[in-house]
This record gives sequence, C-alpha cells and structure tokens, in this order.
Amino acid sequence: MRQQLGYDDIKAAAERIAGHVRPVAVAPAEGLGGSGDAKGAELWLALEYLQHTGSFKARGAQNFLRAHREAGTLPDAGVTIASGGNAGLACAWAALRQGVRATVFLPANAPQVKVARLRSYGADVRLVGTEYAEALAACEEFAASSGALASHAYDHPLIAAGAGTLMEEIHARVPGLDTVLVAVGGGGLFAGVATAARQHGIRAVAVEPEHSRALHAALAAGRPVDVTVDSVAGDSLGARRATALAVDAARPDGDVIGARSVLVPDEAIVRARRELWEDRRILVEHGAATALAALLANGDNDSTSTGTGTGNATGTGTADTYGYRPADGEKICVILCGANTDPATLSTSPAPR
Repeated sequence: MRQQLGYDDIKAAAERIAGHVRPVAVAPAEGLGGSGDAKGAELWLALEYLQHTGSFKARGAQNFLRAHREAGTLPDAGVTIASGGNAGLACAWAALRQGVRATVFLPANAPQVKVARLRSYGADVRLVGTEYAEALAACEEFAASSGALASHAYDHPLIAAGAGTLMEEIHARVPGLDTVLVAVGGGGLFAGVATAARQHGIRAVAVEPEHSRALHAALAAGRPVDVTVDSVAGDSLGARRATALAVDAARPDGDVIGARSVLVPDEAIVRARRELWEDRRILVEHGAATALAALLANGDNDSTSTGTGTGNATGTGTADTYGYRPADGEKICVILCGANTDPATLSTSPAPR
C-alpha cells in the first residue's frame, strides 16, 4: 500500500518530539548569495546544522523511534538503518536515548568523521560497498535475519514528518516568508518541508546537484527512477532514487504556490560552502551548501527558476533548470541542514568539472 504524508502527520510529530530536539535558530544573511540577482531578496538562514548529531536527521529519528516506543513495537534486536552517515548518526543517537541497540550500515567510503561519531554513540557500524544502495541492501538482509526494526534514511512517513517539523519552526520564526530552499538527496527533508510549507502558503524549492538528481529525474518520469550519483555532495545527497513522498509533495495540486525543482553544478556547491565559511565562519558539508548554491548558480546556465513564477522550473520537473533567481523583495530562507564534515576539505574540495 502506498505511503502517504499529510500535515496532520507533521503536527503529530512536532508534539511527539517537543523537548527532545533543539529548536532551529534562524539568522539574517545579508550579503550572501552572490551579487546581482539575490540582492533584491531578504535572505535568512535556518541553522539546522546546530541540531543534535549535526543535522536535521535527528528530528525524523526521534519521531520514528518514539512512535514505535508508544506503539510497543521496538524489538529486543533494536533498530537498523543504512545511511550515507547523517541518518545513521541520528538513528544511533535516538536509539541511545531510547536504550536500544543500533546497527548502522554505511558505504565503505563514508567520511571518517561520521564513522567515528557513530561509534561514539555505541552503534555497531558495518561498512559495505561504495554507494548507499549497497549499504541499504545489506541492511535489509540484516533486518530480515535478526528481527531488528528497519528504519530508513528518508523513505518513511514518520521520518519525513519529523523532518517537516523544521518548517513549522521556520514559519514561526520568519513571519511573511515567501520561499524556502531545501537541498535534496532522497527527499525525506523535502517531503516534510514541502508538505508543511504548502499549508502555510510558502513555496518550497528542491535543490539538487546536477549529477545527483533523483527527485528531478522522478518528476520528469512521473515516478521514482534510479539515477547515477557523481557529485561532490554525494556523501549526503547520494541517493539513487527519490522517495515517492517527495514526488507527491512536489507535484502541483491546483495551488498557486506549488513547489519547484532546480539543479546546481558542483562548482556552485563548492563556492557556496566556501562563501559560508569565509563570510560567516559557518562550516557545513557540501550537501548543506547545496541549498545556498541555488542562489549562486544563475551564471552557470541560462535556464533559471524565478521567484515570480515565470521560470520553467515547476512541480513537473520536465526541464533542466539551474539555480533560483529571487524576485525583488522576496523573503527566502535557506536551510543549512548538516555539518558533519572535515574542516580540511575546505582546501581540498574537488575542482569544478
């Protein structure tokens, strides 16, 4: 049966995890986003990288495990998850809070900073393959043989609903918000944020690396499809396939706000990450910088989405659209969703293609 996500799920998640996650801090971001197109907008940053475990994933993990605890469905074998790193960290942290075991499957090339933190939470870390999909297959086999509760990095309504609580907090902290920019890997954060944003009349813009475009491809195909992953942000945005929850959240349903899907090149992601560090001393992972990169990518391709609704990026995802051009006076919030990264990579980031 197809899974569904509604605003009521997000409200329930907010009540369930209240007091168990850190409320998001927001900050004005004048001067960020490059020159020219972004200057006419009012820009805010949602500093979700300050969340427990260093990313938004703590919200979904708390919601998932607390819901199962309430239902009496947490098994003695504990919980297991496959992850690029951040979801595993959140799951292991939430499991530690619930007093249950966590077995986390990661690609063997996962950043060592994430592996070390996982082990600090007491997780059983198992390194498998070189991509998230391979770790996921191993995780599914383990769940079937051990009886552990299988969580998911992004493809579950409880996970997405927990992520959506972030949008509820942003809405309360930034009155009159027009648009939120969200980095997308598998789409769990986007599904939750877009569902809540639509409730409040806010446009959600999905931002993906051009060579890791699971949601963009799914929107073009009309259903989730597999894509190749080859991006500097692949360690956190490297899902081969987007969740159907995100595809549903991005589809237009007659509302005038809708959602958008745009792409950014690796060059813009690297530039955004360095700008955050050089201008604000904010150090985030490449995946988190991807959302800000949408405001820097306008010069990288002639096709750009605009805040006025005249661009060619829509919920259908049928065109390759690079970057996001704000309308004059548009109030935008960029979600900085994670900071589990090695500071040394600021000087060793790959050169643009």
